Amino acid sequence: MLVVGLCGGIGAGKSTVAGLLADLGAVVVDVDDIGRRVLTDDAVRDAVVAEFGDGILGADGAIDRASLAAEVFGDTDRLPDLEAISHPCINRELDRLLTTIADSAERPDVVVLDMAVLVESDLGRLPDGRGYTEVVVVEADRDTRLARLLERGMSSADALDRMADQADDAQRRAVADHVITNDGDVDSLVDQVAGLWKALLSEG
Repeated sequence: MLVVGLCGGIGAGKSTVAGLLADLGAVVVDVDDIGRRVLTDDAVRDAVVAEFGDGILGADGAIDRASLAAEVFGDTDRLPDLEAISHPCINRELDRLLTTIADSAERPDVVVLDMAVLVESDLGRLPDGRGYTEVVVVEADRDTRLARLLERGMSSADALDRMADQADDAQRRAVADHVITNDGDVDSLVDQVAGLWKALLSEG
C-alpha cells in the first residue's frame, strides 16, 4: 500500500486533485479535517484554551475556529504554539487510520494524505514508517490562486497573508516526487492526474 502526501499552496487546487485521485481508486484522508476534529477532543481543547485564552471559545464552550485563526494568523509566532498541541494528536489519528486501512480486507493500492502543511510540518511522518513515502505537489501561479481565493469570499489581505504563511513553490518542489500544474485547464489537469495515477500504481 503506497501512502502519498499531497500538498499545495492555498488556492492551488489540491482538493480538486485529491477528488480526481479518489475517482481513480485512491483512498483519500483529509488531514485538514482531522485537524479540525481534534480540536473537539477535551484534552486538546483544554490545552488550546490554556495557550490562547477563553477568547477563542464560542457561546457553546467549543473552540470557535474563526477566533482561533485570528489569534494564530494575526501573529505568525503563534502558529507553532497551536501545532505543538494539535499535530501529535493528528499524527496519532493518522497512524490509527492507516493501520485500519492496511489491515482491511479491501486494502487499496494507494492512500492519499491530503494536507495543507506538508513541507511546513511533521504531519504524516509517522515513527512506525507507515506515513507517506511519496510527495505530490499541486501548483498554480500566484494570480490564479489569489483569484480563486477571492471567489471563495476571502479578502485580498487575508488571502495574501495565508499565502505568505505557507511554504513557497521552491520549497514544495524541493520535496516533490511529482508536480501537477493546475492553471485552470480542466482537461490538462485530468490528463496529468491520470498520468500520475499510472506512475503511483507502478511505484506501489
